Amino acid sequence: AIVIFMSYYIINVFFTHSTFDPRVRDALAVYTDDWLIIQRKYQHYSTTHTPHNSERQRERQRGLVKQTFELDEAAATDRQDDQDDAKRRSVSLDDTPRGSWASSIFDLKNSSPDALLPSVLERTAAEDMDRRNAEARLQGRHSDLLGLFPPPDEDEAVERCSVPEVPKEHCGQRIMVKCLSLKFEIEIEPIFGTLALYDVKEKKKISEDFHFDLNSDQMKGLLRLHTPQTAISTLARSAIFSITYPSADIFLVIKLEKVLQQGDIGESCEPYMVMKESDSSKHKEKLEKLRLQAETSCSRLGRYRMPFAWTAIHLVNIVSSVGGLERSDPDSDSERKGHGTWNERKKKGFERMSVGEDMCNFATFRPATLTVTNFFKQEGDRLSDEDLYKFLADMRRPSSVLRRLRPVTAQLKIDISPAPDSPHYCLSPELLHVKPYPDLRVRPTKEVLEFPARYVYTPHTTYRNLLYIYPQSLNFSSRQGSVRNIAVKVQFMAGEDPSLAMPVIFGKSSCAEFFTETYSPVIYHDKSPEFYEEVKMKIPANLTDNHHLLFTFYHISCQPKQNTPLETPVGYTWIPLMQHGRLRTGSFSLPVSVEKPPPSYSVLTPDVQLPGMKWVDNHKQVFNVEVTAASSVHTQDPHLDKFFTLCYVLEEYSFPFRLKDCIISEANVESELKASMTGLRGALLDTCVRFLHQLLSKLILLIVHPPVIAGQIVNLGRAAFEAMSLLVNQIHKNLEGNQDQHGRNNLLASYIHYCFHLPTCPPLLPDPGGATPAYELPIQYATLSRATARPSTLHLARSKSISNSNPDLASTPTSPDEEVQRIIASKVSSTSSTNQMLLHEELALQWVVSTSTVREAALQQAWFFFQLMTKSMSHHLFLSSRIDLPRRQRFPDRFVDDIAALVGAISADVAGRYHKDLELVERLNSSLAFFLNDLLSLMDRGFVFNLIRSYYKQIANKFHTAQNPSSLTALRMDFTRIVCSHEHYVTLNLPCSTLSPPASPSPSTSSTTSQGSAFSSMHQDQGVASMFELSVPFRQQHFLSGLLLTELSLILEPDGEGVFFLHKKAISAVHSLMCSHDADPRYTDPQVRAHIAQLYLPLIPIVMDTLPQLHDFTDASQARGRHAPAMQDDGDPDNGTISQSVAMAIAGSPLPHAKAPNFTMPTVAGRQCSSLSAECSRTLLVSFLWVLKNADAALLESWVSDLSVLQINRLLDLLHLSVSCFEYKYKVGTTSKALERINSLTFKKSQDMKARLEEAILGTIGARQEMVRRCRGTSTRWAIIRSPYGNENVRWRKNVTHWRQNTDRVDKTKAETEQESVVDGNLATEASLVVLDTLEIIVKTVLVSELKESVLGGVLRVLLHSMAGSQSALFLQHCFTTQRGLVFKFPEMLFEEDTELCADLCLRLLRHCSSSVGSVRSQASASLYLLMRQNFEIGNNFARVKMQVTMSLSSLVGTSQNFNEEHLRRSLKTILTYAEEDLELRDSPFPEQVQDLVFNLHMILTDTVKMKEHQQDPEMLIDLMYRIAKGYQNSPDLRLTWLQNMAGKHSERGNHAEAAHCLVHSAALVAEYLNMLEDCRYLPIGCVTFQHISSNVLEESAVSDDILSPEEEGICAGKYFSELGLVGLLEQAATSFHMASMYEAINEVYKILLPVHEANRDFKKLATVHGKLQDTFNKIYNQSSGWERMFGTYFRVGFYGCRFGDLDEQEFVYKEPSITKLAEISYRLEEFYAERFGDDVVEIIKDSNHVDKNKLDPNKAYLQITYVEPFFDTYELKERITYFDKNYNLRTFMYCTPFTLDGRAHGDLHEQYKRKSILTTSHAFPYIKTRVNVIHKEEIILVPMEVAIEDMQKKTQELAFATHQEPADAKMLQMVLQGSVGTTVNQGPLEVAQVFLSDIPDDPKLYRHHNKLRLCFKDFTKRCEDALRKNKTLIGQDQKEYHKEMERNYNKLKDSLGPLITRKIPQLYRTLPAAGLQSATQRLQIKSYWSRAHI
Repeated sequence: AIVIFMSYYIINVFFTHSTFDPRVRDALAVYTDDWLIIQRKYQHYSTTHTPHNSERQRERQRGLVKQTFELDEAAATDRQDDQDDAKRRSVSLDDTPRGSWASSIFDLKNSSPDALLPSVLERTAAEDMDRRNAEARLQGRHSDLLGLFPPPDEDEAVERCSVPEVPKEHCGQRIMVKCLSLKFEIEIEPIFGTLALYDVKEKKKISEDFHFDLNSDQMKGLLRLHTPQTAISTLARSAIFSITYPSADIFLVIKLEKVLQQGDIGESCEPYMVMKESDSSKHKEKLEKLRLQAETSCSRLGRYRMPFAWTAIHLVNIVSSVGGLERSDPDSDSERKGHGTWNERKKKGFERMSVGEDMCNFATFRPATLTVTNFFKQEGDRLSDEDLYKFLADMRRPSSVLRRLRPVTAQLKIDISPAPDSPHYCLSPELLHVKPYPDLRVRPTKEVLEFPARYVYTPHTTYRNLLYIYPQSLNFSSRQGSVRNIAVKVQFMAGEDPSLAMPVIFGKSSCAEFFTETYSPVIYHDKSPEFYEEVKMKIPANLTDNHHLLFTFYHISCQPKQNTPLETPVGYTWIPLMQHGRLRTGSFSLPVSVEKPPPSYSVLTPDVQLPGMKWVDNHKQVFNVEVTAASSVHTQDPHLDKFFTLCYVLEEYSFPFRLKDCIISEANVESELKASMTGLRGALLDTCVRFLHQLLSKLILLIVHPPVIAGQIVNLGRAAFEAMSLLVNQIHKNLEGNQDQHGRNNLLASYIHYCFHLPTCPPLLPDPGGATPAYELPIQYATLSRATARPSTLHLARSKSISNSNPDLASTPTSPDEEVQRIIASKVSSTSSTNQMLLHEELALQWVVSTSTVREAALQQAWFFFQLMTKSMSHHLFLSSRIDLPRRQRFPDRFVDDIAALVGAISADVAGRYHKDLELVERLNSSLAFFLNDLLSLMDRGFVFNLIRSYYKQIANKFHTAQNPSSLTALRMDFTRIVCSHEHYVTLNLPCSTLSPPASPSPSTSSTTSQGSAFSSMHQDQGVASMFELSVPFRQQHFLSGLLLTELSLILEPDGEGVFFLHKKAISAVHSLMCSHDADPRYTDPQVRAHIAQLYLPLIPIVMDTLPQLHDFTDASQARGRHAPAMQDDGDPDNGTISQSVAMAIAGSPLPHAKAPNFTMPTVAGRQCSSLSAECSRTLLVSFLWVLKNADAALLESWVSDLSVLQINRLLDLLHLSVSCFEYKYKVGTTSKALERINSLTFKKSQDMKARLEEAILGTIGARQEMVRRCRGTSTRWAIIRSPYGNENVRWRKNVTHWRQNTDRVDKTKAETEQESVVDGNLATEASLVVLDTLEIIVKTVLVSELKESVLGGVLRVLLHSMAGSQSALFLQHCFTTQRGLVFKFPEMLFEEDTELCADLCLRLLRHCSSSVGSVRSQASASLYLLMRQNFEIGNNFARVKMQVTMSLSSLVGTSQNFNEEHLRRSLKTILTYAEEDLELRDSPFPEQVQDLVFNLHMILTDTVKMKEHQQDPEMLIDLMYRIAKGYQNSPDLRLTWLQNMAGKHSERGNHAEAAHCLVHSAALVAEYLNMLEDCRYLPIGCVTFQHISSNVLEESAVSDDILSPEEEGICAGKYFSELGLVGLLEQAATSFHMASMYEAINEVYKILLPVHEANRDFKKLATVHGKLQDTFNKIYNQSSGWERMFGTYFRVGFYGCRFGDLDEQEFVYKEPSITKLAEISYRLEEFYAERFGDDVVEIIKDSNHVDKNKLDPNKAYLQITYVEPFFDTYELKERITYFDKNYNLRTFMYCTPFTLDGRAHGDLHEQYKRKSILTTSHAFPYIKTRVNVIHKEEIILVPMEVAIEDMQKKTQELAFATHQEPADAKMLQMVLQGSVGTTVNQGPLEVAQVFLSDIPDDPKLYRHHNKLRLCFKDFTKRCEDALRKNKTLIGQDQKEYHKEMERNYNKLKDSLGPLITRKIPQLYRTLPAAGLQSATQRLQIKSYWSRAHI
C-alpha cells in the first residue's frame, strides 16, 4: 500500500495572470507549494529505511535476564581469597602429604550436602525422559537469537538509504555579537557604530552592515529634530552573524561615525585623544565650547554623518583561546563569562583539538566579553575597502604600523558567543519576526545577511529580494565652483516624478524602519571622496522598465552663511534596474550630469549622451558604484534568465515579445526555447543550484505539458530530458562532497523526496472569458483516508511560523510589502487541457532512445531518473486510483517494454564497463537494484523477477572473459542484497508453497497483510532433501532466497574466487536479512518463523561444506576431527552441495569457478584453507544456529535421518565449533589475573600440556572413532594442523576484536559493560541451547536407525566440550539432563569402549562439582552418582569410573587455579547422601565402594588446601606438587597425572626445560610399565634408556614387580600407557626442548623415538623426525658459540629464621631465566616474603659469608642470596666441550668470597685472600623443579699470591680474546689494552709484580706460586705486544698519537717488569727430596660439612 503525505497551508493560493510577475510567482511557489512524500505502508520494516544499528539493538536487548555464570559468581570470592593469600604463612613441608584417614572421614561426615534432585533415583522410560527434557528446554527461551548478537556491520549495509534532508535555508556557523556599551573620555556628541565581517584572505566583505547606537538619551535628544519617530527594529544592539567558511583571516570591523561638523576628521578626533572628563576643571571651558558646537551641528547637520574612527577584532583569537584568554591583540583586554560549566567547555575544547580541526570553529567556543580600548582615526584619503584590507593585514603583524599611531581612547564593551539554536526576539535580514517572538516591545536581535566568501550550493527556499548599493568613489576635481563637502543621496525611484521615490531603503539605527532616501557620510573639503557606505533596499515584487536608482550629489555647507542653502545639488546620475526583463547588477562607472535629467531619462542609461545635457568633465565616467542583489526572484544569470523568460512567454502566450535584440514570435519560440535549454550548460553552477527547484520543475512541466503553439502540440521532451541530464550531472560532478554513500547528491535527492510531484494542472493559457479554478487536487486527495494509520511523525507539515531557517512570508507579524500580498491573494489557475503526458513514461522512452553524451550523463546519475520515475509512477497510480487494479493492468504495455529495454541496457552497461569505470558501475548497479526493489511494490512481480533474471544473465555472460571476476561477483552480491531488502521479501519468496512451480509468479498482495493465512500450514509433501539443497525447484519457488544462498555458496567455495571482502559481503547480507526477520513484529509467531526458516534451509549444508575454511574458535585442547574433515572421494549424493547444473541455472551459464560437484578438499593443506576471518565465521555460525533454532524440528529430524555418518560427524564438528565460538568470555570488572583464571577454568587451555599431548598422540581424532572408520572401510585422511606451540590461540584472540566493531570503545561506563556482559551471557546460553536441541535431534535419529551408533561418540564429545566452556547455570541444568539421558540410553559407549570419553566425562563432572553455583553442583553430583551406579550395574564394580574420577580430581587440582575445595567437599557429601538414600542398591557392596572412593577423593582434596596456600609461591607450589607426585610413586596413573600437572605449570611460567624434563620422566614411567606389560624389542627397556637425556630419570624405576600388577582393572588404563602415548610424550618433550633451545637433548629424545617409527614402517613420521633433526643440528651448528642461547642463571638462596618453618637453615640452588641479575631475584623474593610476613620482618643478608644463627633476631626472616656459577673439575672439562655441555646436567656450583685475615672484605694486594665455596645439589639441573636442595658444601682458601695468579690469568685471557676476536672490535681492544698498559692503573700489573716478584718468598711452599706468577707475567707481556700489533692495523690517522702513547707505556712496563720476571728461584731447579714432591698447591684448610639431605 502506498501512503502519500502532503503538507497543507492555511492560505489557499490562487493566481490571476493580470498583475503578477511570473518570477515572483515561482519564487513564492518554492515554499508555498505543498510537498508530497510517498511512503509504502510496511516500508519501515525494510532495512533500507530502518537499519540494524547498535541503538536499535540495545533497545531490543532491554530487560534481559542476567544469566548466572561461575566466572561472575567467583569474582567477589576471588578478591577475598587474594587478601587472605597475602596473610597466610608458609607451612612446614614435613607434614605428611596425605592427611590422616580418620580426620578426613570426620570432616566429610560433618559437612552439609547440596539439595538433592527430586527424580534422580527414579527409573523412567527413555521416551518420557526425553519428552520432559524437551519441554523443560523450551521454557523461558529467548525468541530473538540475533537480537543478542552484535548488529550487522553498517559498512556492508549497501541497501541503507537515509531520508534526504528537508530543504531549508542555508546557515553557516553562527556567532552572536552584543554591543553592551561605548564610552569616551569625554561625552560631547552622539556616536554611531557599524559592525561587519571581513575576510582578509579572500579580500571580501562577508556580511552586510549591522548598525548600532549606544548613545545616552541625552545625546539622542540632540537629534530628535531629524528622527521624529524610532522603529523598534532599529534599536537592536545584538546581531547574529553567519560564517559558512570559517578561517583564521576573519575580522570583525567596527566603524564609528559622528554628525558632520566643520573641520576634517583629524580636528574632530583631537579632543578625544587629549582631553579626559577627569581633568574637567582644567578643560572646563573648552568642553563647554565643544558641547555647544556639537549641539549646533546636530540641530543643523543632524541628517549627515562623517567618518570618525575604526578598529577590528581578530575573531580567531576569541575562538581559539579555549583555556585562559591570552590575546595576541594588545588593543583589547577581556574578561570571560561563565556559560555552562568549565568542564563542559574544556571537554568541548579538547574534542575540537583532539580531532585536529582547524581551531576556527565558530560553532562552539567559550563566550567572551571584550573591552576594546583603542580605536584608529579614520583617514579621509584611505577609506576604501582596499585600504581596509591593507590595514587588517598589517594588524596581524607584530610590528604593526597602526600600533605606532596615537589612538582614540574609548571603551567599547562587546560580548561574542556562539548563537543559540533558536534565539528569542530575532529579526530576519528582511526584518521579519522569527519565531519564537513572545513580545513585540522587546529590543530585537538582528540576523545579519551573510555574503559567503565562496559559493554556497543551496537552493532558495525562502522569498528574498534585497538590493545593496555601494558608492565607491567620485572624482569632481575638474568641477568648478564650491564642491567640496560632497554627500551622495541615493533613492529608489518607481518613475521620474520626485514623489515616486519608494520607501524601500532600510533604516540604520535609532530611526524609522524604511526611508525614501539616504545620504553617504561626508568627507570635509574633499573633491574626490572615497565612500564605504552600504545602502540596503528591498526590491519591489513587480519591477518595470521605469524602476531605477537615482544618485544626487550635494555640496553641504558646514558653516551657516547668509543666503547659502544647506545643500546645493551639484550633479545627478542614475541606473535603470530592469533591462530586457533582467535585473541589472554589477560595478558601474557612470558619467554625472550637472543638470537635472530630462523627462523619460529612466529608460536610458547615463552612458547615452542626450542632446542639450551638460555633463561633468565632458561626459567622463566620474562616479563608481557597485550594485549587488540577494534575490530568490532574479537569477542574475543570462542563460537562466533567457530560459525562464521564454517559459513565461509561453505560459502567458504573450507574443510577440522583445528579448534583447530578438523578437520572439510563434514561429521561432520553439527553436529559441530549445536553444535556451542547450544554453543552460553555460549558466553558473552556483546560480543553477540556487534556482534548482524552479529549474527542474520547469523542465518537468515542459515534458508533462508540452506547450501548444499555434494550435500544434510541440514535443520538447527530448530537449528537456537532455537539459535535465546535463544539469544533474554537472551538479554531481561539482558537488562531490554533498553525496550519500550511493553517490546521490543530497540537493537532488531532497528535491525528489519532498518537492517533486506530478503537475496536476497544465500551464496557464490565455482565457478571455475569465479564469475558473480547475485545480482538482483537494478532491483527488480525498483518497488519503485510505492511510488512516499513518505514523504522525511522518506527516511532514511545514512550520506555519517563521523559523530562523525557513521564513515564510505569509504568516509573519511584519508583513511583506503590499505588492507581494496582492500577488499571493490573487493566484488562480486556468482550465486544463488534454495535452498531458506521464512523466515516467516519457522519461523511460527518452532514456531508452537517448544517445551519446545525453545517455552518458543520464547513466552517470541513473538514480535520479529512477527515483523520479518511481515517484511519478506512485503519484500517478494514486491520482488515477489505479492502485487497486491488478498489477498487470496498472501500466500500459509500451511502458513495460520500455522498462524492460532500459533495465536490459543498463545491466549490459554494468557487465560491460565494470573494469573501465568501477566507481560509475557501482553507482549504476546499486541504482538499478533500488529501482527494481521499488518496482516490486508497483509492478507485476513476475515481470520484475524476469528483469532480475535478465540482469543475472548479463553478468554471467561476462564471467568467461572477466579479468577480475571477484569485482563482478561483488557487484552482483550488492545488487542481490539491495533487491532482497524489500519489506515483503518473505512473502515474495512464497514461504508456504510446496516446491512445485508457482501457479502465478505474482503472489496476491493480500497475503502481506493477513499473516495468519500466509503461514497457515506446513507442507511435508515433497522430498525433504530437496528443501535442504539449492535445487532447481527450491530456487524457482523461493526465487530471491535462492539467489542469495547461491551467491553465498559460490563465494564460499574453497577453490572459488572468494576473497575476504566477498565473504564478508555475502555473509553479512544473509545475517542482515535474518536480523530483519527477528525484529519484524509480523513474524513473531513460531509457526511463521518456521516457514521463514524454510527459505534458509540450504544454509545448513552450505556451512557444513565451509567447515574447513571456518576460523578455529576452539582452544588447542580438544582432540577433534573437524579441521580437515574427511570428504568422500566419490560424490556423495546426500552431501547437499551445489551441483554445476544448479549454478548454471541461476547464472545462465557455467561460472569459471563452479567446479564439478565432487567437493574433495586438498588434505595436505589441512587448515591452511582457513580463509574466513573470525568475524565472518562467527556471523556465519550465528546464521546457521538461527536456521536450526527456527526450523521445524520434525523437518530437521527427517533430514538428519537421511544423512551419511560422515555428514552427521561434520554437522557435529560444526556444533562443536559453534559452542566455542559463542562461549561466554568475560565478566564485569575483569582483571588480568581473573582473565588467567577464566582461561584455566575452561579446563585445558592453550598452554595445558595434557591437551597438546592428546593432540599429538591422537592426531586430532579419538582412537575409537578411528577404529570404527577403519572397520567400515571409509577412506579418511586426517592431518594434524595446529602449531605445536599453540600460537594459533594467540592469533585468534586478536581477531576476536573484529566482532565487536560497533561496541568496542575504550571508555565504556560500568553500566554499559554490565549490559554487554548480560547480552553476551544470554547469547552464549541461547547458542548452546540450540546446539543441545540439535544434539537431541541427532540422538533421536540414532535411536531409530541402529547404523548410526558410530556418531554417538561425536555427540558426547560436543556435549563434553560444551560442559568444558564457561556456561550459564541455566544451560548446564539442561546439559546435564541430556548427558544423563545419553548415558542411560547408551551405557556401553562409556563403559565398554572408549576410555577417553569416560575420562573426559568424569573430569567435566568433577569440575562442575566444585562450582560456586549451587544448582550446578546439584546437577553435577547427580550425574556423577548415576555414572557410578550405571558402571556398577553393568559389571558389579565401578573400577573404571573410580580410576578415572581419581585421576580427574588430581588433574583438576593441578591445573585449576580457582578450584574451590569447600564446594567440592559439599558435592562429595551429596554423592554420599545419594548412595545412602538409594534403596535399590542399599544391600549391595555399591554404597561401601562409593564411600571408599569419596573418602579417597577427600584425601586428595586435603592436599589441594596446601597447594592453594602456596598458589603465589611458584617454587613452593612445584615442591608441593613434586611431593604429591612422589606420594603416588606406586600409582603410575596418578603419578603421571601429577607429572603432567607440573609440566603444565612450568609451561605456563615459560620454564620449557623443566616442562620437557617432566615429560621425559612421564615417558620413562610409561616405558617402565610398558616393559612389564609386553616385551617389545623396539620399545625402550625402561628408565635406563633415558639416562642420556637426564641422570635424574632413574627415580622413575618401578621398584619391584610386586608393588602393582599392570594387568589389574583400572591400573595403567590411561591413554598414555600405550605405544601411541609414549610416542606422544616424547614428541611433546622434543617440542619443549626446542622451545628451551636445548637442541642437543632433542637428538637424545629422537634416538628413543626412531626405532619405534622404524618398527612401524612409518616413513612419513621418519621423514618428519629426520627433518626436525636436520633443523636442530643446523641450529646447533649456527649457534656454536652458545651465547645466542642463554640457558639459565643460578643463585644460592639460604633461608634463616623460624618464620620459614621447615625451610629454616636450608640452602637451595635456584635456576632463574637467563640474564637474571642478583638484584632482580633479591627483589622478587624479598617482595614475596615481605608480603607474607610483613615489610619489617624480612631482611636480605648482603654478603656471602657464614651466617651465625646466634647473631640473628629470632623474630625476623633472613634471606642470603648469592650468584653461583657451574663448577667443573679438570677431568670433567675434557668431556664438557660445548656451551651446551657446560650448561646441562649440572650438579656442582661455585661462588667466591674475598676476605682478609683481620676480617675486612678487601685489603692491599699482599693481604687479599679468597674463599671458593663449592656446592653439590641433590639432582642435576635442569630437573623437574627449578630449585634443588644443596646436599654438600666444600670450601677452598686461596692465599694472596694465588689470588694474584688468578687475576693475571684472567687479564691475559681477556687480551687474547680481544686480539683474536672476529670480526675485530677496535674499541674493545683499546679498552683492554688501556687497562693493561696504562700508566695510572691502581693495583695494575706492575704493582702486582712489584709486590709478589721483587723478593723471593721465605716460605718454600710459595716457591711454585712465585714461579707460576712469573710465567703468567711473561705470557701477559707477550699478549700485550700482540694486542698492540693488532691495534696498529685497526686505527686511522686520528688515533696514531694515541697508539704511540700506548706503545711508550708498554715499553716502560716491559722495562720495569724485565728484571722481575727473569729472576728464577734456584731451589726449584735442584733435585728435591721425595717428600717435597707433593703438590705445592695443596689445599691449606679444608672445611667441609654435609647438610641434611632433604630428598
